[in-house]
Amino acid sequence: MTDYGHDLRFGTFLPAEAATAAETLRLAVRTEELGLDLASVQDHPYQARFLDAWTLLSVLAAHTERISVFPNVANLPLRPPAVLARAAASLDLLSGGRVELGLGAGAFWDAIVGMGGPRRTAPESMRALAEAIAVLRALWGNDRSARVDGEHYRLQGAHPGPGAAHDIGIWVGGYKPRMLSLIGRLADGWLPSSPYLAPDQLAEANRRIDEAAAGAGRRPEDVRRLYNIAGTFRGDGREFLQGPPKVWVEQLAELAVTEGMSAFILMVPAGGDADLERFALEVAPAVRELVAAERTHPGGREAADTSDTSEISEKAVVVATAERVRNETLATPTPDDGTRLSSIRLWDEAERPTGPESDPTVRYSARQRASGQHLIDVHNHLRQELAQLRDLVDQVAAGALDLGRARSIINTMAMRQNNWTLGTYCESYCRVVTTHHTIEDVSLFPRLRAADPALVPVVDRLEAEHHVIAEVLERVDGALVAMVSKPEGIAAVREAVDLLTDTLLSHLSYEERELVEPLSRYNVI
Repeated sequence: MTDYGHDLRFGTFLPAEAATAAETLRLAVRTEELGLDLASVQDHPYQARFLDAWTLLSVLAAHTERISVFPNVANLPLRPPAVLARAAASLDLLSGGRVELGLGAGAFWDAIVGMGGPRRTAPESMRALAEAIAVLRALWGNDRSARVDGEHYRLQGAHPGPGAAHDIGIWVGGYKPRMLSLIGRLADGWLPSSPYLAPDQLAEANRRIDEAAAGAGRRPEDVRRLYNIAGTFRGDGREFLQGPPKVWVEQLAELAVTEGMSAFILMVPAGGDADLERFALEVAPAVRELVAAERTHPGGREAADTSDTSEISEKAVVVATAERVRNETLATPTPDDGTRLSSIRLWDEAERPTGPESDPTVRYSARQRASGQHLIDVHNHLRQELAQLRDLVDQVAAGALDLGRARSIINTMAMRQNNWTLGTYCESYCRVVTTHHTIEDVSLFPRLRAADPALVPVVDRLEAEHHVIAEVLERVDGALVAMVSKPEGIAAVREAVDLLTDTLLSHLSYEERELVEPLSRYNVI
């Protein structure tokens, strides 16, 4: 049993096809919205249908604020390490320390040669990779000049820099014994993929890495263990990641505490929102909790019966939750301050029903509290974007901002499109609000109705308000259309946005007031 004690991280392995570029960008933003930690893309420069990985990562970093991005993995034979060092450090600086470097020795040699790259034997690839890591570290170092005297890569007095914003991790993908030994000696992380290396092969590979690390005077925990994973939420749990979320939770937690795997990167296809959301909202928090429980109270988890994973007991989750309950308060709903910008009133707030009183004796686990906090986090994102939209409308209306400058400001916002105009930003925001409400209507609200019939009046009212807000969004859209032919129509846009502000902020506060506690109590999200 090996647990290296690393913090757990979860992320996505996104499609790189040029034909679905907008979808990749959307999925990266969604990765961040769902609270995951990492987003990555593959790097096959010889593949004509793929976007250039480094260009794509730069765009993903520009459209997100928190997640780290990395190539999964960079194709070393077609990316000179000296240039790669500058590129990674530059993007790390520009993104505020959100870049890691997945690195591979290369494969598909005919295609590499076709792009003008070298053809290397296995031993040559190993030496080239070791030299490349030396080059990267030298150019990220503090010496006045960098020198590496290698067979494949050399530095002859190059000046290090620019300095990265944080210590960029070099995560190497590889499977063969000699590669695993190199990872143990030189790398910061190991990045295999489950379709190529099954879970039952991890122990032997980790042993080789640990032995090589010790032989080089390093600690085994100096090498983070990451795992690209693929699976389905269908199935009976007899195979790896083939079953409902509880199967995923138990299997991934088992890999964390017995094999030391501390980052799980889900391979997400275009349109893979459903699996991505289940992974982020149901699997990742529960894995964190189970692993934390095991680290706090070793043996507290109920071991899974690996001979028949379809019979995985719920007891493991129950035990972990019971061990981590706290008398901490729930997330605090955002109050409605009563400010109204529009003279129009589309509903009577006094008629809003309320749900049952909460039980002050109920104790909530960290995961349960996170369910209520997640709702507030999503709402805060909508509030932030609405504030930016209002500011932009106000500046355009006041003549303090021309459209060209408006485009520049929008370029820094979280929700962007290809044409940076006020209209496209408003359209994007309207679409995001509509999507959020649709998810609640289709997925969240039915579960709350089933969990507690006393919540039905509240949920029905919230759903009815969604329809009202949809009509307000149509007003915003109509005002934008009119402004195309009448520039003075910005006044109508502002009126419509004022009404949207009143209705949406009131609705979000009401929803949080009524649902934060039930979401936590029933662990629904």
